[in-house]
Amino acid sequence: MPDQSNTPGQNSEKKHVTRRTALERGAGFAAIGAASALASAVSVSPAAAASGPAPHAGAWDPKADALPKEVAGVRIPTSEVAVETAAFVRRVSSETLFNHVMRTYVFSALLFDRRGVRYDRELAFLAAALHDLGLVETYQTQAERFEVDGADAARRFLRSRRMPAERVEVVWDAIALHTSVGIATRKRPEIAMICVGSGLDFAGNDLQQIPSDILEEILTAFPRKGFKQDAIDNILSLCRTKPTSVLMHPFAEVGRRHIPDFPVPTVEDLLLAAPFED
Repeated sequence: MPDQSNTPGQNSEKKHVTRRTALERGAGFAAIGAASALASAVSVSPAAAASGPAPHAGAWDPKADALPKEVAGVRIPTSEVAVETAAFVRRVSSETLFNHVMRTYVFSALLFDRRGVRYDRELAFLAAALHDLGLVETYQTQAERFEVDGADAARRFLRSRRMPAERVEVVWDAIALHTSVGIATRKRPEIAMICVGSGLDFAGNDLQQIPSDILEEILTAFPRKGFKQDAIDNILSLCRTKPTSVLMHPFAEVGRRHIPDFPVPTVEDLLLAAPFED
């Protein structure tokens, strides 16, 4: 994702927004989904922020977009919507990000298959493939968390493919909750799988459960290609361009480590700034 930290008009606004200023504007942070003091200086209409650009599959080249039928014994769904989804995600994502979402599916399917868990393979694949659309600049709003941006973009895409609403909502939940381990893992398998699979690929959670030869096969099919640095770059881009979205989000810690005078308050800051006399 391109670094937008030097966009004209944004730097001049942000360099004057200190943590103290943010706390003085505390009410703005309470309404994360609304316009806030840290929103980008570039204006976006409420309608555009709510709906965002509508993803579409576009032309599909079966030779260029074809996926293997299976990886490490995990079957890749071949339904029309699964094929169109994979082709769409490949076109809008970097190769590094596309390979990550594919590994997310394969890792999660391996773990859940070995545990004997029954799940809807197509839904799990769709949710995994679409789960990081919120890291693609085209689908980002000004203030929503990247998980919600991604879930909303996935919902629009699947609705355009005329997928039944109840199935679309499972995918939405899986994407919106995929960084909330304590919640997602208590939900239905297709939701839990995206959290588990992405967590394994991101931080190595449960990696010891994947035999070395199986891991090598997965990484050959979908190479990492500098995933760690790419992820850090994406996180910092969100921190710089839409800091409101990382309020009380783990990504804020990356912003505080790397960005001088990072303006997003901590949970403690919010608590101490609450307008009550204790």
